[in-house]
Amino acid sequence: MRKAKPKKRYILPDPKFNDTLVTRFVNCLMVDGKKSIAYRIFYDAIEKVEDKVGENGLEVWKKALNNITPAVEVKSRRVGGATFQVPLEVRPERKISLGIKWMITFARKRGEKTMMDRLAGEIISASKGEGAAVKKKDDTHRMAEANKAFSHFRF
Repeated sequence: MRKAKPKKRYILPDPKFNDTLVTRFVNCLMVDGKKSIAYRIFYDAIEKVEDKVGENGLEVWKKALNNITPAVEVKSRRVGGATFQVPLEVRPERKISLGIKWMITFARKRGEKTMMDRLAGEIISASKGEGAAVKKKDDTHRMAEANKAFSHFRF
């Protein structure tokens, strides 16, 4: 066990929208420390979303992220030799982290040619409440609902 809790690291807001959530997203999107490329992919995807939807791209992205973030998840808990999937509420920080990771993961799995197109497509479909990331959230909620009989095993 740790002696003390590690200090919370605060991240700087991004240069264009002045938003720390965008920086968190770009940090997860980044591969091999290439932050400028990650920013370019994100900003181009937001522009593409604006062109296709006709609304503010950042607002559409935030709405999409909101549609993806889960409220409950299941955690494995061993009780007397048996493993139970115990539903737990998700902490606010983790909600955002899971939403960001799911959006990027499912954007990478899409069929479009460039990452910018994939991310834009995933943002648009998630803002409408469809797409793979929203399906993942629904599956997580369904699993928690199915296992709510074991909710008394919470720690």
